Amino acid sequence: MSIRHELERLLGKFGQDSQILEDSVLIGCSEQQEAWFALDLGLNSSSSINASLQKAEVETALQGSFIKLTKALFELNVKDASLLSTAQALLRWHDAHQFCSRSGQPTKKNVSGSKRVCPSNNIIYYPQVAPVVITLVSDGTRCLLVRQSSFPKGMYSALAGFCDIGESLEETVRREIAEEVGLEVDRLHYSASQHWPFPHSTLMIACHATVKPGQTELQVNLRELEAAAWFSRDEVATVLRRNHPSNQQQSGAVPFRLPPKLAIAHQLIKEWVEKPTCSPLPA
Repeated sequence: MSIRHELERLLGKFGQDSQILEDSVLIGCSEQQEAWFALDLGLNSSSSINASLQKAEVETALQGSFIKLTKALFELNVKDASLLSTAQALLRWHDAHQFCSRSGQPTKKNVSGSKRVCPSNNIIYYPQVAPVVITLVSDGTRCLLVRQSSFPKGMYSALAGFCDIGESLEETVRREIAEEVGLEVDRLHYSASQHWPFPHSTLMIACHATVKPGQTELQVNLRELEAAAWFSRDEVATVLRRNHPSNQQQSGAVPFRLPPKLAIAHQLIKEWVEKPTCSPLPA
């Protein structure tokens, strides 16, 4: 039995028309040149009367269980997490661009899902990604970690913010740090980047920033952050070594935790602990 026939059989079992396969999008290709596609069955749709029943049927038929996407991204290996991230962002983009913003007419997806076209005026829409800077600030011996009210209990991370139209990467880093903690950046170093599908498709651009000497007093913007504090390299290294960090303060323990290992914020913090100096970006 071919893969398509097997998919059609499963879709029929779940009460779905096989025509829905036309809505699938290409998300990658294996080393053996096997194409990978993603498809949204809409099982969580509020308009689906049998959504909960369908989910249960899918779990039973495929011998698996549904979990939150954010949790899944951190439990998969890097390769599979990247595929899932791409699928989530691309499927959400297609769902939000069903109609042309100029004519109001329905748009059509191309075969691979790399774009949508309005048949009435031939306007082409391509998936968009929003640049976000995530910056670990250091004063030379300590790093600055912050938390937002939406973070899991006890978790601290690096500063992050969207790039405004007309801004360079460097300008965004300086503005975000000034706005959120009142510090002035002296030097800036690029580290790495990572695609992230929340809240929509974003490109996380990770940087290290060093503040001007003697200017380390924080002015925390409580409209943006719940807390911000300086932590020593030893304190951060202790948390990094934990296999199962606790949210509660214990004797001799540092009372905070860091983002999961696959998050670029975790990689940024680990890099600072292991390699405290980096080559600066050109002015």
